[in-house]
Order: sequence, then structure tokens, then C-alpha cells
Amino acid sequence: MWYLKNLPMWERVLRFVSAALMAVCAWAFGMTPVGIAFAVAACAAVLTALVGYCPLCAIGGRRTLNEDAGRGVR
Repeated sequence: MWYLKNLPMWERVLRFVSAALMAVCAWAFGMTPVGIAFAVAACAAVLTALVGYCPLCAIGGRRTLNEDAGRGVR
């Protein structure tokens, strides 16, 4: 595996829920720039939730789940 998961399960579920809300907003705004932005954001949220890895969180310094488990952090 070339990446280590850095999203806990609760955050992955939250990303799925927020992606569903963003998809509804994208549908409501249609093919306007705002609607397209919502659609792209929803796709990114679903992708990171499915994979369990967020590159922006890694850049921000979030530890991987394996590092947290060794320190007793949840």
C-alpha cells in the first residue's frame, strides 16, 4: 500500500453525509459555476471517504491512524 489512512471512521461517515448534501446543492444550482463547484467538492469528499486518506490533511500535519494507535491517541 502506498498510503496510510489518516481519516477515522467517524470522519469518513461525516464526509459521505456532507457529500450527499453537496450533491443536492449541485443539482439545485444546475450547470452554473456554483453548481459545478459543489459537484467537484462532492466528488472529492466521496473519494477521500472511500479511500480513507486526505492529502490536504496530510499536508496540514495530521498523523496517520497507525501512528496514532502507537501513541494511544484515538
